Amino acid sequence: MSETFDSSLLLSPVQLGPYRLGNRVVMAPMTRNRAGPGDAPYALNAEYYAQRAGAGLIVTEATQVSPQGKAYPGTPGIYSAAQVAGWQGVTEAVHQRGGRIFLQLWHVGRISHPLTQPDGAVPVAPSAIRPEGTIPTARGPQPMVTPRALATAEIPGIVAQFRHGAECAKEAGCDGVEIHAANGYLIDQFLRDGANRRDDAYGGSVENRARLLLEIVAAVGAVWGAERVGVRLSPLHVFNSMSDSDPAEVFGYVATALGRCGLAYLHVVENGPGTLDWRALKRRFGGTYIANGGYDFAKAEAAIAAGRADLVSFANLYLANPDLVERFRRGAALNAPVRATYYGGDHRGYTDYPILPTET
Repeated sequence: MSETFDSSLLLSPVQLGPYRLGNRVVMAPMTRNRAGPGDAPYALNAEYYAQRAGAGLIVTEATQVSPQGKAYPGTPGIYSAAQVAGWQGVTEAVHQRGGRIFLQLWHVGRISHPLTQPDGAVPVAPSAIRPEGTIPTARGPQPMVTPRALATAEIPGIVAQFRHGAECAKEAGCDGVEIHAANGYLIDQFLRDGANRRDDAYGGSVENRARLLLEIVAAVGAVWGAERVGVRLSPLHVFNSMSDSDPAEVFGYVATALGRCGLAYLHVVENGPGTLDWRALKRRFGGTYIANGGYDFAKAEAAIAAGRADLVSFANLYLANPDLVERFRRGAALNAPVRATYYGGDHRGYTDYPILPTET
């Protein structure tokens, strides 16, 4: 082993809930739009994840918990028998290589289109506020539409969708689940006042806007046990027309509330305009903290050494380097990701990135 590996904090083992992980490198969730018919994973997806099983933890691409929760063509679901069977193929392939895999549970809310929704329905959201821009559909890019505000009586049904997705993920052999409360999708839309203008129990105060997330956490935790559940947040992210008037207040409250739940971890996307005290957010949570956002090996090492993070997740680096942990261990050069093959397509830019030769 190299001296770098022997002294590396990033490559050292760590306890995550009930699991002893071999290193602190996390494969971040990355939408790849390569699911098979019926939005079910298939053999190519299993190969892709198995190639990356050297991560201490894999968090899967965002996976819709219902047909209503779907945003884009080719994203996988976790609500049908065929999807469960497809994910079983993925989890078995990862486990055969000694990896751990959490499935990310997703409902997109307003980031969808009638062409993607069941029966051509209008997407749902906390409030009828149209996001800017266009969205990919089976008929090409289309302008975003004004969503329909969910009635209060419909919200328990949203929670039930997450509970069902959690049950399906368990049946599929996952090691746990991550609740996607980031990047401008449904839960994030409820959290931030730029998207949530409700006047019921799910809008207005920070406590009310966090209510849906905490209800979902409770429902999913009842299926898995909180120690096998993580949550992902993106307090400063502006993707999907997101904003908030006081992110420090909102996400400080959320981190504290989640800290009382006994979760496996809090996973935070730290990039975006403005500033936030990430160290304070970690303290407010009080548990295992996964940092994400522009990290490389050196920055990850420094963050862990400074107590700013317990694990670090990597997106583009993992996309292009299936053997990222081994490359870190050897100090080897990294493959550059090919942006043109990020979304959709076949094995090219998916399972054909070069892997280092085995050491002799």
